[in-house]
Amino acid sequence: MHILILGSTGFIGSQITSHLLQQGHIIRAAARSSASRPARPGLSYAPWDGKTASGLLPLLEGIDAVVNLQGENIGAGRWTEARKQAIVQSRLNAGHALTSALHARRDAGLTLPHTVLQASACGYYGLWQDASTAPECDENSARGQGFLAETCVVWEESTNSVETLGIRRCILRFSPVIGQKTSGAAGGFLERMLPPFRYFLGGPVGSGRQPMSWVHMTDVIHAAQFLLERQDLRGIFNISAPAQVDMRQFASALGKACSRPSWLPVPGFILRLALGQMAEELVLNGQKSVPSRLAESGYAFRCPNLEQALTDTLTTRA
Repeated sequence: MHILILGSTGFIGSQITSHLLQQGHIIRAAARSSASRPARPGLSYAPWDGKTASGLLPLLEGIDAVVNLQGENIGAGRWTEARKQAIVQSRLNAGHALTSALHARRDAGLTLPHTVLQASACGYYGLWQDASTAPECDENSARGQGFLAETCVVWEESTNSVETLGIRRCILRFSPVIGQKTSGAAGGFLERMLPPFRYFLGGPVGSGRQPMSWVHMTDVIHAAQFLLERQDLRGIFNISAPAQVDMRQFASALGKACSRPSWLPVPGFILRLALGQMAEELVLNGQKSVPSRLAESGYAFRCPNLEQALTDTLTTRA
């Protein structure tokens, strides 16, 4: 399959790109600059500014499927109004550009990809403070409240109209991903949680009772491949491990994985002072996101155990 990946150099995008190459797919990776990228068989980088449909048109030539992961990192800094606008606009720019480019190809009588995988997040479902009372959110659950939920709604809607072109679309609502960067170091939210544990100062964040959805990178990349190759599947899929935990359980498992105690809680008010709304939505509250549709479709999770997922991620590759 010839696959175009938008957001190919990010934490998730770089790993999906590498995995699909290993499976024999041909990858065209859109990037702001194609200079100084390592050459690999089956992989080509193509420059794109992340927002113009005209820039995407030539990149779509000969493409069978598109994976749209484009968007500013939500955890890169405090959510000022400018930062929130950049988070939302980067996602809308990419989705609208892709949609416009595909419509332009249709109008010109050119071939279209048969599949679009559209990224989203489990923040769609809203926020809960206590895992014991939080509902299990499957793909039919209603949208929640908050900035993350609002962002996920418009992110998903940005590519809605590709379905009117006869293109199969799957929406991937990712839980926080446990995994390594291409450098071998832990990436994503785990990169920020690890330092206190390594200095014997780790522990649960906030109350410790908040639900903590998660998924291992191995299942992220295999689920993406599964949805690319299963032409009978479309719609929304939660990319989450089957067994969800609360923050206290997560911190305990992380301590065991790095052979450190998990005894020193981080008070919520400190995080609120430091990070404001970002702390409230990313750390001090959470969701129970369950992968009902993946399970129903026959996907077998490779890494459903949290301790195994953390140990694997913290193991240095040769």
